[in-house]
Amino acid sequence: MVSAVFHSPREAAPPAASGTERSATLSIAARADVTSAQAMKDPEKTAPAAARLRRDLSALWLRVLPPLLGLALLAVVWEVVSVATKASIPSPKETFLQAVVLFSDPFYRNGPNDQGVGWNVLASLKRVALGFGLAGLVGIPVGFLIGRFTFLGQMLDPLISLMRPVSPLAWLPIGLLVFKAADPAAIWTIFICSVWPMVINTAVGVQRVPQDYMNVARVLNLSEWKILTRILFPSVLPYMLTGVRLAVGTAWLVIVAAEMLTGGVGIGFWVWDEWNNLNVKNIIIAIFVIGIVGLLLEYALVKLASAFTYEDVKN
Repeated sequence: MVSAVFHSPREAAPPAASGTERSATLSIAARADVTSAQAMKDPEKTAPAAARLRRDLSALWLRVLPPLLGLALLAVVWEVVSVATKASIPSPKETFLQAVVLFSDPFYRNGPNDQGVGWNVLASLKRVALGFGLAGLVGIPVGFLIGRFTFLGQMLDPLISLMRPVSPLAWLPIGLLVFKAADPAAIWTIFICSVWPMVINTAVGVQRVPQDYMNVARVLNLSEWKILTRILFPSVLPYMLTGVRLAVGTAWLVIVAAEMLTGGVGIGFWVWDEWNNLNVKNIIIAIFVIGIVGLLLEYALVKLASAFTYEDVKN
């Protein structure tokens, strides 16, 4: 009798993984580790879109809410003053309705002394541009000369220190005496008030150029023109633009007062003419127009200056 011997089968071992499969597995694990590390390092990028949207809306609301509260406070105070003065000062609602009528046709013409608010603003901006442009043509080169040459700076420093504190309107009678006309006198006033910030800021910028730059220019035997264009101008540009920004703000302030005194067409003359007509609502509207135009000029020049300032550039 033949006895059969049964051998228990061995447990089948899993087939050995190939080299390609092992490398793929390691790659997937490595990417998972990297993704996990990035998520721990910058959780905002891996946060759900809804959470990011809520944070963005919250940040936007915190940015918008304070200005809205400020405007609401102004409206409340304005309304209280209107009630307290028994409508001598028009209410915000009445002024708004008048503004809607006024700006429905801002460029009408009914004669030389009856024009829309748009023409008056453009006339004032034209005077500011002329006076401001002349101040730039004079003030910026003078600032470079004062900052570059010590003897010239010491010679002109007493004159600048004496004339700079003088109120710009004090120069208006001199302009009327010299030019015999109101429009050139107003431009002269804008010029004289705009030139000092440009001169002073440009001179300070030149004086703050690192001395190492000038030493290198001396070693390389650079001409004065190359020193001006290659070294001084790029270094002084932020200071110069700061002077330009301060000058245009001063010019816009002064033109309103100058036009009140000289007459003609302009936002300042329009304010004075509305006062003579006892139209307080138009005066308040003009105040807002003057503020908004000044704000836009300031904003434009701040953006221009920031484009040439490299201190806070982030990669």
